[in-house]
Amino acid sequence: MSARSLTRACRAELAESPAAVVRRLRVERACQLLEETSLPLKPVAMRVGLGDPSTLYRVFLRQLGVAPADYRARFSALKT
Repeated sequence: MSARSLTRACRAELAESPAAVVRRLRVERACQLLEETSLPLKPVAMRVGLGDPSTLYRVFLRQLGVAPADYRARFSALKT
């Protein structure tokens, strides 16, 4: 499948570009890790493919409107 065909198919089926789908899935996984583990932000960013905490921070702000640390504070299952 060509890149153009993939883009058209993603937009038709998911109403998102392939890059947006990947970014959304990475954020969903990061949310899961922040909720269920006590991993520091750097390993979370690396595990989901965002590279470093600053990229994780920017993507979280853009997608969710909240910083990763604030997200963890609100939704962590590991609250003490």
